[in-house]
Amino acid sequence: MQERSTRRSVDLSGFPDLVVVILGIRVRRLRGVMSIIGIGKGLTQIADTPPTGLLCQEQMFFGLTHLGIRQYWRDFESLEAFTRSEPHATWWREFLRDSGGTGFWHETYSASRGIEAVYVDMPGPVGLGRFAPERPPIGPFLSARGRLEGRLEPPPA
Repeated sequence: MQERSTRRSVDLSGFPDLVVVILGIRVRRLRGVMSIIGIGKGLTQIADTPPTGLLCQEQMFFGLTHLGIRQYWRDFESLEAFTRSEPHATWWREFLRDSGGTGFWHETYSASRGIEAVYVDMPGPVGLGRFAPERPPIGPFLSARGRLEGRLEPPPA
């Protein structure tokens, strides 16, 4: 006997400024395994004590050496406040100095602002980077806010 599928949907009308962030980290060198273990501890801390505005967080596997996280935020301001607070701000500064044998990327999908992405030390294109033209993260494109607000401006000549 064949079972009938259960079909469901959600009402997002209460979340007009919803932001979905997909983050990925890929091991590029052996020492990257230790970096991922450290990031895992931070993610556990976030799950245990969610920052203001974080609605949900889920972990994903893109492959044996490529892990991901999907986060749902109430609004961009909550996400931005978290990224500028400790311990995230320090982790990000240190990561930009030394990526620890890993590559990192994130893509932000905002219901009210649009889409932006950044890729750091990735060995090849992933996600939006597989089809959208590359643009250096300089000037207004250095921050997620700048990439969202400047998405309609043409790149510098």
